[in-house]
Amino acid sequence: MALLYGFLLFILGQALIWIQTNGQFIWPWFKKNPIVLSIIGGTVISYLFIKATAFVVEHFDGLLWPGRFIGFASGMIVFAIFTWLFFGEGINLKTGISLLLATALIAVQLFWK
Repeated sequence: MALLYGFLLFILGQALIWIQTNGQFIWPWFKKNPIVLSIIGGTVISYLFIKATAFVVEHFDGLLWPGRFIGFASGMIVFAIFTWLFFGEGINLKTGISLLLATALIAVQLFWK
């Protein structure tokens, strides 16, 4: 259960960081208020990543590397989905292969004992 909670918190954190950094290209308020956005958003996002890391490290008996790869790969996947949803940027061959590799990173950490 700790792994599931950690993964979900990583996904949520990655989604929020995408909105925080790229929202400036969608919503004028984000572009006009980067300091407020970074203070409020940064605190929440940091907390989510701290808790996600704790859950994943707990699941992997104290190992840090699996959480790092899961966090990185989940960020790649969220970035691809949100960039497509909000900006219509499709997935070309290079991006598709990168996403496949990100998925492989998660699979290695989850299933290689």
